[in-house]
Amino acid sequence: AAAAMLGAALVTSAQAANIVETAKGAGKFATLLAAAEAAGLAGALSGEGPLTVFAPTDEAFAKLPAGTVENLLKPENKDQLVAVLSYHVLGRKLTANMLPGRAIHVRTIKGSGDRVLRIEKSTSGVTVDDANVISADIMVDNGVIHVIDKVMLPSN
Repeated sequence: AAAAMLGAALVTSAQAANIVETAKGAGKFATLLAAAEAAGLAGALSGEGPLTVFAPTDEAFAKLPAGTVENLLKPENKDQLVAVLSYHVLGRKLTANMLPGRAIHVRTIKGSGDRVLRIEKSTSGVTVDDANVISADIMVDNGVIHVIDKVMLPSN
């Protein structure tokens, strides 16, 4: 019986996925994944965690002004790309049921300057800065993903 339980535990852990694997499997985060790879952050998003990622969809990236994504992906703009992406990540797990019914401010993993997100839970849903959470609490091995409809740009 112990061997059967151990076997089941191994199968379960092998099937669980981290943030990057889950985003790849969803099929609507190709731009985010390409950006994380270009910024050298894919490894961190696959790491231990816990992390909370506010993940813009490909559609959200498409709403940016023409040329913005291509410009950010240039090697000479890596620091700026890292700043934008890390502005979407918290160094802890934050689920929707942990939010009070008012605005709170949380620190991102972004290095310096503007690194606080305003998160508000109301009867109409959850907003992060000026992005709407369109799918919340996607649990992964190393944290949680909240899908958002807009790319959030730090002010500095």
